[in-house]
Amino acid sequence: MLHPALIAQSGSLPEPVEWTWEVRPPAPSPALPNVLLIGDSITRAYFPQVTKDLEGIANVYLMATSASIGDPRLPRQIAGFVSLERIRFQVVHFNNGMHGWDYTEVQYRAAFPSFLHAIQNIPTHSWLIWATTTPVQSDQSPGASNPRIEARNRIAASFVRPAGIVTDDQHALMAMHQDQHEDNVHYREPGAALMGDRAAATIRQELSKSGK
Repeated sequence: MLHPALIAQSGSLPEPVEWTWEVRPPAPSPALPNVLLIGDSITRAYFPQVTKDLEGIANVYLMATSASIGDPRLPRQIAGFVSLERIRFQVVHFNNGMHGWDYTEVQYRAAFPSFLHAIQNIPTHSWLIWATTTPVQSDQSPGASNPRIEARNRIAASFVRPAGIVTDDQHALMAMHQDQHEDNVHYREPGAALMGDRAAATIRQELSKSGK
């Protein structure tokens, strides 16, 4: 296993297009708990459905990025977003696994603790939810493949389960809906709505534990 310091020394392995995407509710209610979704374009696609499902229940925020676990920019991006918002998040629903295919799974495992530490450092949160990475329609080499996605999900589970973090198994959900793919990675609107409904239900369950 590579030491995290070795990952940091290697620096970023950027993709041809790199991006971040942040969304805030236009008029958040101070009477409602705040929920943060962290992920990539898959999360960005189901974010509207989560917002719809949690209307009147929570203020929903999004931080999506193409930066992958293994990229030293990612923990800094998370810290920067939280520092900018200056609010308390009652639930953080997070995923990272569909980008960064130039990083090996050995590197993914080595860097996962620093990613998880950045999530756990989000101040004043009460509940964390890890969302598994969804399957692709067909394997690409190089690039995303279902064996690699499954390996990354196993690696994530080896860290989040011992930490007592709830899992939202989006992978199992969408494995039953491969017909919903719009391209090799992303889903059409009905598929994204299915994912959003599942995420919102998991978030509501965690909010209920704190009486929110």
